[in-house]
Amino acid sequence: MAIITICRGTYTGAKEFAEHLSQHLGYRLQSREELLTETSRLFGASEDQLESALAQRPGFLEGRGLKRRQYLHYAQATMAKAVQGDNIVYHGQAGHLLLPGIAHHFRLRVVADMEYRIKVTMEAGLPNRDRAIEDIRDLDKKRSSWMKSIHGVDINDPTAYDMVINLERVPYEVGAAMVAKAVELDFQTTPESQQVVDDLVLASDVRARLGLNSDISDDRLQIAAHKGVITIAASVRSHADVERAKEFVQQIPGVEQVQSELGTRW
Repeated sequence: MAIITICRGTYTGAKEFAEHLSQHLGYRLQSREELLTETSRLFGASEDQLESALAQRPGFLEGRGLKRRQYLHYAQATMAKAVQGDNIVYHGQAGHLLLPGIAHHFRLRVVADMEYRIKVTMEAGLPNRDRAIEDIRDLDKKRSSWMKSIHGVDINDPTAYDMVINLERVPYEVGAAMVAKAVELDFQTTPESQQVVDDLVLASDVRARLGLNSDISDDRLQIAAHKGVITIAASVRSHADVERAKEFVQQIPGVEQVQSELGTRW
């Protein structure tokens, strides 16, 4: 079993490649759009709000961008549940950043040169070359700015991925075979890596549920999980919030114990 996330560049043909790869491997396919729909269903946020939170950096008037970050917590909780116990190919911006620390998670970046992307863009319906270039550059800038602002990561940094494939040069069949071989050799599930997934499912679910509780100020709380034990970390200034959070979290299914760690600094 393996998890494959594809960080897709704008108009690179990544969607079609993801479809081909999922068929080649016999893995379930999930898109970013499907993730947004399911997240909206589970947590009551509108798809437009989620789309904005997953695509645009917080504006100045949004302060620290806590609301957008809460939407990210919702998306992470949905994503973690989606990959638990299943082979999956996911394609969409920054999906690899929602699943940290999982050893059987293969992170793929799909790219193509500008001429290839212009061709794909115009085939998708944009009227002319100049408009296609403008659209590509605008989307690239927004996505890069968002990822840097929210995650502190350069979307084009190759070290953030396990493989980068240039679809202008590599046919789908060849790319799929390359990924399949890599996954077979070094990205299979182990009991230890499955535990990391299970812990992430619980921690992200707890984090998302805390965000839905208006009685708890959760922006200064950090949540970790291990085998049913939830650890809530915070500064000493957030002691009251921690106590309320502990009481609330103890009632969440799957939580066996709640402990806290209070530090002197945040």
